[in-house]
Amino acid sequence: MSSRKFKDSMPLAPLKIVALGNQTELGEKINKEIIARRHKALSEMQKPDFKMTGYDTENYLVSYDCPRFGTGEAKCVINESMRGVDLFIIVDTVNYGQQYTMRNETTNMSPDDFFMDLKRVIMACSGHPRRITVIMPYLYEGRQHIRYINESLDCAQALQELVSMGVETIITFDAHDNRVQNAIPNHGFDNFFTSFQFIDTVVKTNPDIKIDPEHMMVISPDLGGMKRAVYYAGALGIEMGLFYKRMDYSKLIDGEHPVVSTQFLGNDVSGKDIIIIDDMISTGHTILEVAKELKNRGAGKIFICVTFGLFANGTTELDNAYKDGLFDAIYTTNLCYCPEEIKNKPYYHSVDLSKYIAAIIDTLNHDTSVNDLIDATQRIQELMEKHSMSI
Repeated sequence: MSSRKFKDSMPLAPLKIVALGNQTELGEKINKEIIARRHKALSEMQKPDFKMTGYDTENYLVSYDCPRFGTGEAKCVINESMRGVDLFIIVDTVNYGQQYTMRNETTNMSPDDFFMDLKRVIMACSGHPRRITVIMPYLYEGRQHIRYINESLDCAQALQELVSMGVETIITFDAHDNRVQNAIPNHGFDNFFTSFQFIDTVVKTNPDIKIDPEHMMVISPDLGGMKRAVYYAGALGIEMGLFYKRMDYSKLIDGEHPVVSTQFLGNDVSGKDIIIIDDMISTGHTILEVAKELKNRGAGKIFICVTFGLFANGTTELDNAYKDGLFDAIYTTNLCYCPEEIKNKPYYHSVDLSKYIAAIIDTLNHDTSVNDLIDATQRIQELMEKHSMSI
């Protein structure tokens, strides 16, 4: 934030951030980024136009505890006052690496457990914050957002629960389907995109890569990710392709509708490097099937870019596919939990979003528009110009 914009906007209230236990590492990075941003902004001003308690501090993270009883029941205790603050709560609902003890046995935390802890934090604030914003990168139950048969609408229900508890805005990233925001039409719902950060990381890790229609193509593995792929293709000035999967929505096997047939829609991929774009990689079956088909069609290097690396079935299948040359690299963000085992894989690259989230929080705390942060087109074009000059 420039000093001019800094002077034109007063902070809504003192900033406080709760990074739920599963987001401690990301929370600490965000905390450091905001501290650095504000120190820089203040240094650019000869005399600040306002003075607010806690604005220029060395820590915005809230001290809290979420202890559990032997039965698995829990509570939240906030160790400092939340009265009048602008509170941001960050939660990773799919952190399968966090555990707790119940009846003397270790139990993995589930998305339901994380969502309940989020509500406990809100309840522990006792309605005292000036404003509450929830940053939920992986939207809780985001894949259960529509109804085909007699099914529950978990995501919509969860959003309504949060706003009924006093949450003003919900922030997510690369939502599986952002139309779920229609469940809370009178409250804030911001869906941020990670396109710039992905492209920036791919370019940095592959400095010789050629990004033009002759050498590269963007592929969406299914119809749901088509809009995302269209944006990437337009921003990079390259072509896109799509794998269309016809599904049988009358059946549900292991929580998923079975695929009846798959068809590729797009131009020739022979000799071109490929960026496969998707919002998540769960079991990895779909992504690897797409990569295999692209290799059969003569594609060059294949870079898999997914916002959330869930790796529900481990990495054995991915390891074997990498050894067989089906793909060259996998990029996922640090918005959700990633174990050290995966971070140490030769094909894995992490895309850091801490600076982006820090900018979002700082901008919202000053009660100014985040439209410039949502639209990354100009930043991507500037990055492409700089990259084209370097090769």
